[in-house]
Amino acid sequence: MGQERTSRTQQERLTIGLVGPLPQPAGGMANQTEQLARLLDASGVGVEVVRTNAPYRPGVVAHLRGVRALFRLAPYLLALWRAAGRVDLFHVMANSGWAWHLFATPAIWVARLRGIPVIVNYRGGEAGRFLERQHRWIRPTLRRATAVVVPSGFLREVFARWDVPTETVPNIIDLARFAPGPSQAGRLHFLVARNLEDIYDIPTAIHAFAQIRRLHAHARLTVAGSGPRRADLEALCASLGLHDAVTFAGRLDNQQMAQLYRVTDFVLNPTTADNMPISLLEAMASETPIVTTDAGGIPFLVEHERTALLVPVGDARAMSAAALRLIDDPALAARLRAAGQRTAAGYTWARVRPRLLDVYARALGRTELAIPSL
Repeated sequence: MGQERTSRTQQERLTIGLVGPLPQPAGGMANQTEQLARLLDASGVGVEVVRTNAPYRPGVVAHLRGVRALFRLAPYLLALWRAAGRVDLFHVMANSGWAWHLFATPAIWVARLRGIPVIVNYRGGEAGRFLERQHRWIRPTLRRATAVVVPSGFLREVFARWDVPTETVPNIIDLARFAPGPSQAGRLHFLVARNLEDIYDIPTAIHAFAQIRRLHAHARLTVAGSGPRRADLEALCASLGLHDAVTFAGRLDNQQMAQLYRVTDFVLNPTTADNMPISLLEAMASETPIVTTDAGGIPFLVEHERTALLVPVGDARAMSAAALRLIDDPALAARLRAAGQRTAAGYTWARVRPRLLDVYARALGRTELAIPSL
């Protein structure tokens, strides 16, 4: 291990061990991990990805609930150990629940055992409840992290309640990919870009859309996401007479989502818990007006009547009223589009990169990093 460390020092090239999920399947954290790996590499930083959702070997194990975690955990631990001998520091994409215990916790302890710094990049709107329930298990591991990075002021406040210092490094949006599409007069295409899980409360958006369609019979809704509630949601649409007006597009990758935003007029975000939803950044970058609940960290990202319209969680009537307001007030919709695009511009790699590299430098005890392209 000492020879490996000396070799890296002589080369003077920063190498990051990026620990996190990758598509497929696509998802907020997986997309951010993939994007960060690409952007760091383009910036002259060496990147070795340790994937937390690598395919099961053999594939049949994926269907063996209860034992499949062991088939993933053993090769994951080995990959962590080997990577820790080749990189300067670990950057761990972390979340709540079992993902923390199975993936983040081992990465932190392996980094400490191998003598390298470890940055915990914690995300997820349920962090408060998770810490409340399991802080006795979580905090001892968090203390071993060199730094804890969160993407929003909301999570910074959550961790502060447990005396865990954090630094804010926002999520990143690719403005070259997410850009506005051509407007089309008279089109009313709504989008929900969340997974089909209880936490995202898709039924509220569907009920809100049903109310909108009573006044605008040509309106259409696309639900982009996958999850266990699809059959229930399709049944709800049928019961409301919306089976021919709602499309379930399934899980889409970044390029497909970018194309979808270009033909979308309004985004509905009915979530009950959230931190800093990438879907709202994507919508703002695409200049698509947003109606969203005020759950969790959303008010830290968007401002009511400036970059979005905010409504209470679970209130379909308020969501439909806000959407109808945007339809009836094109000037308001135009202001939200313009302000949203300006807000999204603050989350580009050019803005985020210096903050992240500064965290890396301080974790390594350096004043600056040797990065060729900067």
